[in-house]
Amino acid sequence: MSPDAPRVGLLVDDDALYLRTLQRSLARHGVETVVASDPASALSVARQSRPDFALIDLKLGHESGLALIQPLRAIRADMRILLVTGYASIATAVEAIKLGADDYLPKPANIPTILRALGEDDEELPEAEGEDDGTPEMMTPLSRLQWEHIQQALHETGGNISAAARLLGMHRRSLQRKLTKRPSPGR
Repeated sequence: MSPDAPRVGLLVDDDALYLRTLQRSLARHGVETVVASDPASALSVARQSRPDFALIDLKLGHESGLALIQPLRAIRADMRILLVTGYASIATAVEAIKLGADDYLPKPANIPTILRALGEDDEELPEAEGEDDGTPEMMTPLSRLQWEHIQQALHETGGNISAAARLLGMHRRSLQRKLTKRPSPGR
């Protein structure tokens, strides 16, 4: 990405609020973005705008963001592809990199982390007004981490709830109750 030309990125996520927030935050740092909420529209937008980078959510409704990596790479070979997910696991990180992703970030990824993954140096990161007030960023809530840990166990057991419960050291019914209480993205 040339420092002279403005960068254009593609943001793909099925959470409209997250997309708008991320798009505004990146705009404050001089990064133009186009958005899509599903794989089909993401490919259509990518063919039209030929973005410098793509930030793709792993879970896009009932589809996987992993399926977008190779088609996006075919549209533009030098595109930086970052996969972001609230369901981080080693298995999906390895799979994403094998498919051609340049980086894999857990949600919520903050703007400096995203910009560094896009190749910005710390010195180059502009300070947006009001973003660096000395207070630390909020950590991922415990309920969210627990949910992600459960999802990882389910992934490793092929969705078998009984096997996942054994892997997590809990009763199957307890796991089923936890699965009905999915935390919101912010909690």
